[in-house]
Amino acid sequence: MKANGQNFTRRQILRGAGGLAVGALATQLIEACGGGSNKTTPASSGGGAPNVLRGTDLKILVWSHFVPRFDDWFDPFAKAWGDANGVRVSVDHINNADLRPRTAAEIGAGQGHDLIELIDPPADYEPSALDLTDINKEAQKRWGDQVPVARASSFNPKTNVYYGFCHAWVPDPGDYRKSMWEKIGFANGPKTWQDLLEGGRRIKREQGVQMGIGMSNEIDSNMAARALIWSYGGSIQDKNEKVVINSPETIAAVEYMTQLYKDAMTPEVFGWNAASNNQALVAGQASWILNSISAYRTAQKTDTKISDDIFFTSALEGPKAKLASEHLVGVYIIPKFAKNPQAGKEFLLNLVANYKDATYNSELYNFPAFPSTVPDLAKAGGWLENDPFGSNPKDKLSLLKNAQDWSTNVGYPGPANAAEGEAFATFVLPQMMAKAAMGQLSAKDAVAQAESQINAIYKKWRDQGLIGGA
Repeated sequence: MKANGQNFTRRQILRGAGGLAVGALATQLIEACGGGSNKTTPASSGGGAPNVLRGTDLKILVWSHFVPRFDDWFDPFAKAWGDANGVRVSVDHINNADLRPRTAAEIGAGQGHDLIELIDPPADYEPSALDLTDINKEAQKRWGDQVPVARASSFNPKTNVYYGFCHAWVPDPGDYRKSMWEKIGFANGPKTWQDLLEGGRRIKREQGVQMGIGMSNEIDSNMAARALIWSYGGSIQDKNEKVVINSPETIAAVEYMTQLYKDAMTPEVFGWNAASNNQALVAGQASWILNSISAYRTAQKTDTKISDDIFFTSALEGPKAKLASEHLVGVYIIPKFAKNPQAGKEFLLNLVANYKDATYNSELYNFPAFPSTVPDLAKAGGWLENDPFGSNPKDKLSLLKNAQDWSTNVGYPGPANAAEGEAFATFVLPQMMAKAAMGQLSAKDAVAQAESQINAIYKKWRDQGLIGGA
């Protein structure tokens, strides 16, 4: 196996195999780990928690990563950790769109996987998941603070509970075809939402190529709707978790999306899945999309002429703000029915201890929730300035070094609470945008209808004591 282009040993891949013990072993293992420092118990030590885990099973459910190399690394990594600790580890991959239905089914049945990875904040699963405050705090002791978007996507300030463990977040830049934008005088792509409208309109009229923003029941449409609304100064909730979606700012954002659709898009965006905008960009059928770098990585492997023509923009500036949602977050939950939660916690800490390899093998798609674990990513002359995967020019991804400055969490300006999670999972915002764009409702009525849906969702979770506000 290789990492960072070099061979590495079994001992290196298993560094940190002994993580945080729970219950009676907590004090013993923390002492062995140097009081929560970067040091971890070697897999070969045979002491502490690994002895307790021997002979057990750990079942892990994850999504099929958009960068296949990551899964090729992750599965042997998980098995090697299990072999070192006497744990029989199995990893199941499913399509990202199936994660929530599968999780709900397992929770309903009261059986299934010990670890489940979601790619949007799973706050609405808090009642059915274990409180992971212990390993979150231990990780913070070892590796310092999480990035704010990661903490906000796994911690409930109302209940003071970590309902999940966030190991990664993914920036959501704009991806554009440089040759198309150069022809209309935007060699560096659009900088504002107004640039996007004006430039997208001209490219569609003069070059016959549409924009690529979905308005359907899939993750990218969810992220795009939020980014646009925030940039206009609107949001679903305020910082105190009070519903504020029905505002002039949100209505203006919906009116903008309606105009963008009429001038620069085609009806296919109402039926897109998570891969559709990627495919359109690579095929030359979209001039700009709001997405991660996964489409670009695909193009690098299939046609370098296309990948050399794909460039990136930071969040587009709107009338009130310059913000994008994180593209996705990697958050594990441990369901209350899990048979081996201790092994799950040990594994997650070991994963973070090896996150340099995780980020590298995601081809820089996974940004670490704990930045100190991957110093090579953003340092001067590091991976983002000198892409190890052959970007042309080599610093094409350097704008992602300050992605934290223009990225925020689902739920902004409040936390990613259970109500936000349900609104995300039921695609309230993309449906709101689509109804206005298709002319089924005015922007004002589409927002009012969404407000009614969201108020009902918030009442349900507020009645359970899981969110604040009034």
